[in-house]
Amino acid sequence: MTRARPRPARLVVAAATVVVAVVGSACTSSGVDAQTAAVRDTSNVTLKTSCTKSLCSGKRSGAPFVIQVPSDNSQWNGTLLLWSHAYRAAEPVPSNPLNPSQLTPVDRTAQDAPSSDLANVLLAQGFALAGSAGATNGWDTVDGVNADKDLYSYFSKTFGTPKRVYLWGVSTGALTVEMLAEQHPEWVSGVAPLCGPLSGTNRTLDLALDVAYAVKTLVAPKLELTGYKSINEADSQWTYATNALVAAANNADLADIFAIAAIAGAPDPPRTDMFDASSLEVQVEGAVQTIVTALQTSTQVRYDVEQRVGGNPSQNTGVDYGKRIGSQFSPLIGNQLSSITAKLAAGTRVSADSAARSKADSLGNPTGSVQRPTITMHTEYDAAYPVQNENYFGTQVATHADGGRLVQVYTGPPTKYTQAPYGAGTCNFTPVEIAGVMQLLDNWVRYAVYAGPGAVALAFNYTVNTTDSSKNNPSTIAAGKANTGYDPNFAPPPWPGTGSG
Repeated sequence: MTRARPRPARLVVAAATVVVAVVGSACTSSGVDAQTAAVRDTSNVTLKTSCTKSLCSGKRSGAPFVIQVPSDNSQWNGTLLLWSHAYRAAEPVPSNPLNPSQLTPVDRTAQDAPSSDLANVLLAQGFALAGSAGATNGWDTVDGVNADKDLYSYFSKTFGTPKRVYLWGVSTGALTVEMLAEQHPEWVSGVAPLCGPLSGTNRTLDLALDVAYAVKTLVAPKLELTGYKSINEADSQWTYATNALVAAANNADLADIFAIAAIAGAPDPPRTDMFDASSLEVQVEGAVQTIVTALQTSTQVRYDVEQRVGGNPSQNTGVDYGKRIGSQFSPLIGNQLSSITAKLAAGTRVSADSAARSKADSLGNPTGSVQRPTITMHTEYDAAYPVQNENYFGTQVATHADGGRLVQVYTGPPTKYTQAPYGAGTCNFTPVEIAGVMQLLDNWVRYAVYAGPGAVALAFNYTVNTTDSSKNNPSTIAAGKANTGYDPNFAPPPWPGTGSG
């Protein structure tokens, strides 16, 4: 059977232009069930109504929402994209612990795409977009799931039932969309959880506790680990611990700093979005940034989660920190490893409140039972939600024999930089990378084209041929001259924590 081949879609995002070939639709046969045939129907749908301010924005059950649809009602391609935004603090908080008086305001705006440029591209291609701010901020994964379910229902009743629904989100929004996809595979068609804590809520906070415990034991003895009475107390503890780390760095207590970085799961040598590990001084700065970022999770984020679950859900009983440090940073830790390990072994451990821990699982603990095509993407160096999350999630998926429904994509930074343009930092993706993932997902769902290495290379305009200057290649990526850091050879290390549920 000859395949119809639509014209290539031109994705113009910000300053970058990417030409992505959209492959033809798969042949429908008697072996394809009715739901799959409906999902692969590529004909346009006429919307029931156009967007108006009252229909396409407002609040539903306390959750601000926004919807955009193609300007021509007859040009909807039948696909709804439901976006879930990144973590947002529930109260004004400092973004820099060294400048605690400068607060980041609370953001309650609804968002239906990561940028207006990408939204305009998708609308021009016939997609409908929707997104909600959720009923609360903070670790609002359950509120996000409920808001997205409600928004899907509202969109279907108001504009028409979609043929396909793609869920996409970043940070805790990635955890939200994975939870929703596992709960409702009957109407979710594809999922793109990007840079998410897919190891789950408890593992994320356990790892943050590990880091805070090591900081308390080695450099900041007055640090409180759990039970903050207010967000202000959590903020002040974050500031106190950060100042202690900076003092340790200034005193050249490098063994302690690198031991804590190893516990945090930092790469050896440590790289972040701001520090490229090009010298020992820069490595120390990268290690400190990684630790301070983990401490933000174990103070500000912990306070929010503890309010939601009614107690401390985290634990570090029985953790062998010497084993966790292992041989990482051995030239810098040297013969101090035994004394550091002894101090960590002698400290007072933290036990979780069992009811709180059980409740925290409901805030996001992916089972790995992937029922629909799923594409994750992660930077190789992420201090907030380390790339090891992808290893853990992939292992969970493999236990369900659903590996064929999961593709994991990684992006790495240039060799040298002062601010990574891609590949390092939380959700530090280029427009080309985000657009490419969504094109891959659409091709997989709508045209039954698996998002294998060749398809990914096409979507990111990538080649291994370092002499082909018309494409992104390892040389241009290393030099910081590419519009993607796509790395087909990267494999994330194992989850740095205990892995306990």
